[in-house]
Amino acid sequence: MSMKLMKKIAPALAVLALAATFSIAHAQHSDKQTKEDVLRHRAMATAHQAAAKCLESGKKEDVCMKDLQASCKGLAVGKYCGMKHAH
Repeated sequence: MSMKLMKKIAPALAVLALAATFSIAHAQHSDKQTKEDVLRHRAMATAHQAAAKCLESGKKEDVCMKDLQASCKGLAVGKYCGMKHAH
């Protein structure tokens, strides 16, 4: 195989490999893991609802973000409780 052809198909092969890996990992979720995921998502949603109410009440964003971070500790990745948006 020529280098030009290899450079053209390498990204596509990488995407296919990643998709296959995701599919296999997703397919291996047990019922228990799925139930845990559901509970985690509900807890994150509750934390986000509380953050929205906090902002609606007129509190400053940094206060509401600290509350959100505390509520989400151990639930989601990152300091935005699994969700980040533009301002």
